[in-house]
Amino acid sequence: MEITPEHNDSTKRMLICLGVFLLVFLAIGCAEQNNMEQGNISVRSEQDEIIHEEEETKMQISVQSNGKTTIFELNDGKAAKDLYEQLPLTIDVEDFSNNEKIFYPPKKLDTTNTPMANAKAGTLAYYAPWGDVVMFYASFGSAGGLYELGNVVSGGEHIKNMSGTILIEKV
Repeated sequence: MEITPEHNDSTKRMLICLGVFLLVFLAIGCAEQNNMEQGNISVRSEQDEIIHEEEETKMQISVQSNGKTTIFELNDGKAAKDLYEQLPLTIDVEDFSNNEKIFYPPKKLDTTNTPMANAKAGTLAYYAPWGDVVMFYASFGSAGGLYELGNVVSGGEHIKNMSGTILIEKV
């Protein structure tokens, strides 16, 4: 077979087209890989944001009395959210029984979707029949109308000595 200039040009064109096709194919493959990597990064970023938001949404309150601070972490119940929305409060604390301190928030708390309390030392609760918030420094157990608001995370040893006017704030 004799190679003529027409065959030579035709072969060159075919090789050039094949080369261009190969380059386009590789470019698309690289772009798709880059998109997949960016998608994974985007998914990871969204997951990190959700975790960060969950950490930020923990409701904590500080109760200050006689120069000491007690921190409670509130649960997700409606009553806990109602108390949180009333803060900050400067309010009188009272002794009640031999295991708790109580105060009366300005507005009643809605107990919808709020768990019943099985109070122990460090439990923050709401006694709906009287409308008072209870900070337990010793075990109590349960009672009708006693709803759990949260639990102490630090300074629980100070509850027993709280007296007079206390300051309750969001942390």
